Amino acid sequence: MSFFGTDGVRAKVGEAPMIPEVVMKLGWAAGQAIKQHSGMNRPVVLIGKDTRISGYMLESALEAGFSAAGVDVRLLGPMPTPAIAYLTQTFNAQAGVVISASHNPYYDNGIKFFDGQGQKISADMEGLIETLMAQDMTTVPSQELGKAKRIDDAAGRYIEFCKSTFRDSTGQRLELSGMKLIVDCANGATYHIAPAVFSELGAEVISIGVDPDGLNINLECGATSTKKIQQKVIEHEADLGIALDGDGDRLILVDSSGQVVDGDQILYLLATYWNKEARLQGGVAGTLMTNLGVENALKAKGVSFVRTAVGDKYLMRALVENNWCLGAEGSGHILCMDRIKTGDGIVAALQVLEALIVQKQTLKSVLEELRLYPQVLINVRVVNRDVIDNDDIKVLIQESEDLLGEKGRILVRASGTEPLIRVMAEGLDKEEITKVAKKIANKIELIGC
Repeated sequence: MSFFGTDGVRAKVGEAPMIPEVVMKLGWAAGQAIKQHSGMNRPVVLIGKDTRISGYMLESALEAGFSAAGVDVRLLGPMPTPAIAYLTQTFNAQAGVVISASHNPYYDNGIKFFDGQGQKISADMEGLIETLMAQDMTTVPSQELGKAKRIDDAAGRYIEFCKSTFRDSTGQRLELSGMKLIVDCANGATYHIAPAVFSELGAEVISIGVDPDGLNINLECGATSTKKIQQKVIEHEADLGIALDGDGDRLILVDSSGQVVDGDQILYLLATYWNKEARLQGGVAGTLMTNLGVENALKAKGVSFVRTAVGDKYLMRALVENNWCLGAEGSGHILCMDRIKTGDGIVAALQVLEALIVQKQTLKSVLEELRLYPQVLINVRVVNRDVIDNDDIKVLIQESEDLLGEKGRILVRASGTEPLIRVMAEGLDKEEITKVAKKIANKIELIGC
């Protein structure tokens, strides 16, 4: 069985590989791999989680597995994914583990591993863990069992780190005095973190999505469901709204008029500001789904732009290869690599607020010149995702691309997790791209179902 997908181990709880005994063995296998890789007899691993109810069970199972392997465990409790990446380095641990299914519903859960530098573990490390999963589990002698303890000041340490990233190009610390913010924590891992960060920096903060009960994470709130925060921004006449997802690595904003600002727009805002401030360090990275209007607007300002496959790990790879520091997905994964080496919704929000304060602009005004192209996305359920390689479909896609020319683009790709083919058309004329997308989708449905 292959345990690692594009973003760690993920499944519905109760299904392999998320049943407790399998998770315990995963902790044991990861512990053995960490010991081999680090050369240490007694490495230390941090474990954090979001607020979904299954986190308690999976935390205990992982703890038991690590202990059986002779690995010491430090329990952080509910903490954002990027906080665990940061704290892994801060506490000089050999690895960090996140129990979270990010923006997914409460009944899903997952496990993500970070190395000692706070970055996702390598493919080689994943392979070693999978190899060890196939072996019989053995427990170290009693005197060598790993010990576990809770770290009580983890939240405070991370809050101070986030605040330290809020500074201008001269290094001067900034303040949010006079600003009114709505902060939606999605009833997730940032519920006790994000409001404190923004209020301690001087903002008036109105918090929503800060009452987790184990079942309401991401439920009609947060970065994936913005209706509530849009209403709150208008109701309270706030300067802007900050919507995070369940594990705190996504950011969606809402401007003072209640309009949603997604990751593509945030990428444009930060790239143009950083370019002025000589902070950009080259170009920026987006994904295959990044709006064509953003790409063209950045190129018009002389900012280099590259596209990657969908997924923050591909963005990170492109940034590392180019020695760049800024990348984003439309869904709200924002990478500010000169501040933290993983996606962080709170840190990204602070970078946006810096841009607004320094330039003395509002979120709405700073984006007025950006023209986004209309996009149409159609998901086609198929029996076999290999239908994407059908010659007739390839010919139709090419004909559609020729029709749009430089005025638009077509992207047809298979879902990595579902039996779906995603058809995206983008261009200046919404009626034209809708017609093109439907034609391709109908063809895929006819051949693939």
